[in-house]
Amino acid sequence: MSRVLKFAIPALIAGLVLAVSYALLSATSKGGNTDPIGKLATGSLEKLDVSNRGEPVTEATFEGPDGQEMTLGDFKGQTILVNFWATWCSPCEREMPSLGSLEAQKGSDDFKVIAISVDASEDKDYARERLGELSGGVLDFYFAPPENWDIVYDAGAKGFPTSVIYDETGAEIARLSGEAEWDSYEAAALVDAITAD
Repeated sequence: MSRVLKFAIPALIAGLVLAVSYALLSATSKGGNTDPIGKLATGSLEKLDVSNRGEPVTEATFEGPDGQEMTLGDFKGQTILVNFWATWCSPCEREMPSLGSLEAQKGSDDFKVIAISVDASEDKDYARERLGELSGGVLDFYFAPPENWDIVYDAGAKGFPTSVIYDETGAEIARLSGEAEWDSYEAAALVDAITAD
């Protein structure tokens, strides 16, 4: 066997292994996502889903902080992160301090966290108290008891916690089912990206 073949065959095999490895890595990584928001689905936000992007906000009603009926459409002009949570949901309670932290850091005229309690009507006062404790008093209390869960169903929440982000026009940007670390670097980067002019 010639000297050239002794080096060419191992080099060719190594090249093929590298090419296959690169192709597999590209196919399974978030880097292959062409959606700019989808690319931010890393770290604590790896379950971020952009498949419903552009879906309009539901017009179902819920109770605002002052006890008055309202809809998510009342927040048009602001990007909102809507979080459906309950006091009987351990992941919801674990997540709530990070949502309070996100609101404290990023809350503005352009962005707001809307935490909607889905507790039973008889637990309303307790839920309001728990939200204050868990969020450090930063988040306003919104309420949709089970008899008024149209907002939960229309928003496509299949479990709790579920967070849905809507842009200033009321179109869905992304959603995340389950618990997340909303005070993470990834969450701050996401909010900066979606509120950038």
